[in-house]
Amino acid sequence: MRITVQEAPFDLGAEATAFAAGHTDMGAIVTFTGVVRDLPDDPLVAMEIEHYPGMTEAALTDIATRAQERWHLGDVLVIHRYGRLTPGETIMMVATAAPHRRDAFEAAEYLMDFLKSRAPFWKREITANGASEWVEAKDTDEDALSRW
Repeated sequence: MRITVQEAPFDLGAEATAFAAGHTDMGAIVTFTGVVRDLPDDPLVAMEIEHYPGMTEAALTDIATRAQERWHLGDVLVIHRYGRLTPGETIMMVATAAPHRRDAFEAAEYLMDFLKSRAPFWKREITANGASEWVEAKDTDEDALSRW
């Protein structure tokens, strides 16, 4: 398991290749990457993501450990960025390795749902018209947790 919280961009292809390397006993590698998207009505200039070092890594490790306990996984990777990001930049990456695809897919979805709703990150959107607002939790994100 590798959990990384970083300000610097990461190379999605290199991370996926490195994660998959050496997992000859795994039949499935699933990856997901979150990207900063623009807003339809007021273009996004930036998204600022804040976190508490130490606390954030511990929370991500706990989420990943619970996934490993629930599904038959060979490995888990979580990379999450913080700082000022612009539309099109990668925010995060989740990767799971498992002997069978169902475990890899379900564990990746679980990780994504819990990272979205329970990881201690705070996001603020800054738009072209000068508005700056903290992103509120969405009911749909909370509802997604109920299936787990």
